[in-house]
Amino acid sequence: MTASIVTNQKAIHYAIHTADVSKLELCTLRGKFAYLPYRLNVRQPAQTVQLLAKIGNTLTRKTTAFAISNENGEAERSGSHTCSDDQVLMPLENNHSSSDPDGEAVASLSELGAGLFQSVEHSVNQASLLDKLKAVHLHVLASEQWNASRLKLSHKNYMESATNLIHYLALKCLDTDSLNEDLALISLLNLETFNSSVLASLTTGIQLLENLQLKSVRTDENVSAGICMQFKLDQQNKGNSMRNTMRMKAHLNREILLGPLKDSRITHIMTTVGEEALESETLITDLIKAGTSIIRINCAHGNPEIWSEIIRRVKRGSQMLEAPCRILMDLAGPKLRTSNLKPGPCVLKISPKKNATGNVILPAQVWLSHRGAGFPPHLSPDAVLLIDDQEFLTEIKVGDTLRFFDARGKKKILKISRVFHVFSGTGFIAECTRTAYVSSGTKLYIKRKKGRLPVGQVVDVPARESFIRLRVGDLLIISRDGTCDQDNSYGHKSSAHRITCSSGYLFDAVKPGERIAFDDGKIWGVIKGTSISEIVVSITHAGPKGTKLGSQKSINIPDSNIRYEGLTSKDLVDLEFVASHADMVGVSFVRDTRDIIVLRQELEKRKLQNLGIVLKIETKSGFEKFPLLLLEAMKSSNPLGVMIARGDLAVECGWERLADIQEEILSVSGAAHIPVIWATQVLESLVKSGVPTRAEITDVANGRRASCIMLNKGKHIVEAVSTLDNILNANSKQMKAQVKPLVLSSHLF
Repeated sequence: MTASIVTNQKAIHYAIHTADVSKLELCTLRGKFAYLPYRLNVRQPAQTVQLLAKIGNTLTRKTTAFAISNENGEAERSGSHTCSDDQVLMPLENNHSSSDPDGEAVASLSELGAGLFQSVEHSVNQASLLDKLKAVHLHVLASEQWNASRLKLSHKNYMESATNLIHYLALKCLDTDSLNEDLALISLLNLETFNSSVLASLTTGIQLLENLQLKSVRTDENVSAGICMQFKLDQQNKGNSMRNTMRMKAHLNREILLGPLKDSRITHIMTTVGEEALESETLITDLIKAGTSIIRINCAHGNPEIWSEIIRRVKRGSQMLEAPCRILMDLAGPKLRTSNLKPGPCVLKISPKKNATGNVILPAQVWLSHRGAGFPPHLSPDAVLLIDDQEFLTEIKVGDTLRFFDARGKKKILKISRVFHVFSGTGFIAECTRTAYVSSGTKLYIKRKKGRLPVGQVVDVPARESFIRLRVGDLLIISRDGTCDQDNSYGHKSSAHRITCSSGYLFDAVKPGERIAFDDGKIWGVIKGTSISEIVVSITHAGPKGTKLGSQKSINIPDSNIRYEGLTSKDLVDLEFVASHADMVGVSFVRDTRDIIVLRQELEKRKLQNLGIVLKIETKSGFEKFPLLLLEAMKSSNPLGVMIARGDLAVECGWERLADIQEEILSVSGAAHIPVIWATQVLESLVKSGVPTRAEITDVANGRRASCIMLNKGKHIVEAVSTLDNILNANSKQMKAQVKPLVLSSHLF
């Protein structure tokens, strides 16, 4: 399959016979940047030069058309000078021939004549290599001219970054593998590595090649060669200065959005907290002390009262530790979720650890305290019991035995083993050697030999989380309303599992045969039937013993093109709170530029030019239009960042593509000098169980290329933050010094 361009036949004929690399000004290669479906609508007369065009994965030399000068010495171009929101005027691959509405010819690039460059066989032809690099340089400059109208819309703070992004996209349109190999043979730059300053790096590479040629100048030409060499060195120094400016731009953008880093750290740590953080008075302070520099609050959970208390504790801990800590609040966005299931009973199960024969090997550890007195962060109790009577707690001593009747009426005991004086009171660790079920209102008695028995009462036992367990082959009925106890219209037995989803988008868009995923892809199914109020799903993937599906779990329809609104009514209400309490707002499920436009309008209404914006890339559409989203967001002065939300992104785009996708996002963001947040399931095993996997450690090390790494909440979150901080900020020289050099066996010699 060949790429094609639309141009004028006379210009093609003229270009083939008058090609001159030294006079090339503009390039019109049509192609397609991997994963980025843009359109090119520019047509112009051309001179030609051969470059490597990327057609799928095939390395093919194609003739690239360049604009020629008109009578005024300016590059000619036809077509509109403006572009719509879904167009970037770029040399891009196109797997389909384009028809010209003006009746001009459609010519295959492979038919435009012999190329000017010959392949490097046994040695590198420096002159040819230099011409190729100059052609790439002009190709990049051309893309900037084509997108001049778009770049003019960028805010002055982002003008240089937006321009470099356009340069980068133009470079990615070309297959530069062969060129990189030739450059490597003479130990010069790799075109894949300088995305933060494309034009300056190309200029430097050209100057270096020209300097190599000047070294072969004859002795009698030393004077003129010296003058020329000085000019080239000046140009090279100018390129180095531009690259340093671009690096400083990226550093400044990161610091404005995420804040400064202390103690020579290079990567921020973001930690997600929710209502559970309020159970411990010291948890947030401990997180900041362990290395957290940004606290994330998800507006999909909780309410303004909870958020306010979290933020109050963050500010208090930050001031006390003299450690800056910023606040990111994610708007819930139009995410599809399961509705809340009917809550279970308010009963807490206390279970000691047993061996295979059922014998107790470790008593259950139970924390006892009054309301608001959370347990120290280094403890990990199996259960927490809150007592309403402070006087009762003052009567307890280490070694005491507490008697009670559990929810089944069975007599149980707790033995006090340790006492802790925490920030807001006193708490105890008690041991339980037999399984017990404790509910609110359960009375605890201190065993005494003489006198009255002090009595305390258990309060605020939370309701048990409800769930349904799905297995392969099960039928699941998703209802629009909460009438899950009624028979459905498909005649299935009432024993079929049922959940609800209040979003009308789901019921209006899906079709039979489409795939559906739940809880970040832990459960998969196929839609068997739909109606106005119900969807019938056949489960095709779940755990061997079934997988739990509970309240507020994600729903993804990767095969369906659901049209969502940019900001929901809840998002607009929450934005008022975010505007007055947070440093950054996270925009969830961004799909196209319209979402950015709506957000910008809402921020302008509230005069929030300094509120940081974090674009969460978690949909297939958001990834495919990612450069366009960045260019649109760069039209405002707000600090800008990107979050790679790998949970939904993997489900939407496919697990096997996730690694390549996150690499692409990192590269494009680097070209735009935009900080990136590496998120989802980072050190998840460590957070939940206290022990990391080997793959998680490697993932974190790989994430050091991002500006920030995010951890989700869990039982061992403080330990996870400390571990992450150690990995991110370990001195590489010290690490190398600790690793002994390998010694080859003497048997090899």
